[in-house]
Order: sequence, then C-alpha cells, then structure tokens
Amino acid sequence: VQLRRLHRIAERIIPHAAKFNVRAPQWRWEANLIGSNQINAFCMPGGKIAFYSGIIQKLKLTDDEIAMVMGHEIAHALQEHGRERVGKARVAQALTLGASVLSHVMGYGDLGGQLVSGGSQLALLKFSREDETEADRIGMEIAARAGYDPRGAEVLWEKMAAIGKGQPPQWLSTHPSHDARIREIEALLPQTLPLYAHTRGLSMGALPGYGR
Repeated sequence: VQLRRLHRIAERIIPHAAKFNVRAPQWRWEANLIGSNQINAFCMPGGKIAFYSGIIQKLKLTDDEIAMVMGHEIAHALQEHGRERVGKARVAQALTLGASVLSHVMGYGDLGGQLVSGGSQLALLKFSREDETEADRIGMEIAARAGYDPRGAEVLWEKMAAIGKGQPPQWLSTHPSHDARIREIEALLPQTLPLYAHTRGLSMGALPGYGR
C-alpha cells in the first residue's frame, strides 16, 4: 500500500522536475520503499527516490505531506547539492592546509590551520542549511504544480519538530532549526499556494482549509 502511494505521487511530481534541471526527463526515475523505522528519505542524482517506511508510519503522513518530502529530496538531486558539497569541502581543505603552512612559517604552530578549519566547517554547515532552504522552496513548488497542497510542508515540519526535540542549535546543524524552517515555509506559501490553486482549478478564496 505504501509503495503504491509513493509510485502514484512520484508519477504526478516527476513531470515537473524538468523546470529545474533540463536533464531530468532523461533520468531513470523510480520510487522505492525501504522497510526501516528510520525517519528519512532521499533522492539520488539520476532519479532514484527512496523512502524509509518509518517516516510514513511514525509521522502518519498524508499524500500532501509525502509529496512535500519527495519534492524536497528530488530538489536536492535536481540542484546537484551533493556535488556542490564535495566542491566546497575541497575548498575548505585547501584553506585549512594553506593556513596551517603559513602558521608554521610564522612560528605559531598549527594555530592557523585549527582556526580556519573551525571556520570552514561552520561555513560548510551554513552552505548545507542554504541547500536545505533551497530544496524546501523548489520542492514545495514542484509538489504544488503536481496538485499537492504546499500547506502540507508546514504540518510536516510541525510533526518533525514534535518528535525531534533536543536537536542541536541551528548554527551547529546541517539543517535549519524546526522553528526557522516552519517560518520559511510559511513565507513561501504566498508563492506556492496560487500554483496549487491553479492546478486544482480553484481561486485562492475557494481553497478549502488544510486538515491537521
């Protein structure tokens, strides 16, 4: 049943991926279900989508909420965020090595390398948070164009926040804090709700409320 839901949702979302990556129509798309209690999902470059059964069961996700997760993960693949992270990591390593050599020359041991290493790690975390925010924006748009209610993204992260208490501070996390993410999603609704309404053939005023 869960796998059929994933296939049905993917079939509606995938045609809208080409707007953000011209190579997407050539990808060999497939949606897979992994039997695990993990609350996770991912999409690899090339279109391999995977959901862990735990994220659907534990969060009791609606189709709209599954579509928000799927759109988000597809957006990471479309924007090639994984490749960007590798490039950024290489830059950080080069900066650390350069600072370390200069510090030794100046007689300060490896202090320079340690300082720049710490700074570059925080920079990488910030880059990663920016990737997450971009994936939220693109994922909501893709899902809305496919006829899924973007208000589901807000409810999704409220559910994530409820089970994710004790997460690290935002500035030490590769993901935005739940509260910050929910605020950003709310700010995106004026852009994405009209797309959803248009797909449904409704005016904004005629949209029903989103059930919680």
